[in-house]
Amino acid sequence: MFCCTSTQVCLTVSPSTSQLFETESLSLSCEEQDSSTRWSVWRRTSSGSSRKCGDGWGASAGSSCTIEVTMSWDSGMYWCESGAQRSKTINITVTDGDVMLDSPVLPVMEGGVVTLHCRTNKILPADFYKDGSLISTQSTREMTIPAVSKSDEGLYKCKISGLGESPPSWMAVTGDYLRVKVHLQDVVFLEKETYW
Repeated sequence: MFCCTSTQVCLTVSPSTSQLFETESLSLSCEEQDSSTRWSVWRRTSSGSSRKCGDGWGASAGSSCTIEVTMSWDSGMYWCESGAQRSKTINITVTDGDVMLDSPVLPVMEGGVVTLHCRTNKILPADFYKDGSLISTQSTREMTIPAVSKSDEGLYKCKISGLGESPPSWMAVTGDYLRVKVHLQDVVFLEKETYW
């Protein structure tokens, strides 16, 4: 994945995925070589306003921020900021649906290996789409790209018949070889309400 250099700050995210189900926790941290700078985590959601962690959302601890229970309104752009300095932004989507795509939250290095995982609480095959076109159907709900190239950059989503589809996620590709594998984890849900 994308890594910090000595002259830039990176926003790291745990879990390292661009999509979450509602009620899952999210941890964000600003990391750089020069630890003397005091960074804060900021975000901009669909409301249009930009706010730093602790200002009406999240729990701030130094250069880190935690959202213990995410909801759909936590979807938006996140970044690190210190005065006039600012990191690159990352997009996080929190869904109240039944299907979610585990995909890299940071740019992927060319030549690496990426596994996309369609998460749900049902054991059903998943269709994977890139830029609106069906590219694979997998009974395991996992699709692996063995040697990522610039042509793999695009908008991905997955769909499970009878359940619906995930929100789309953009996968960026940059640089040279670095082996990557998205953290995979099946989550079994109880019947849940829709929060609207």
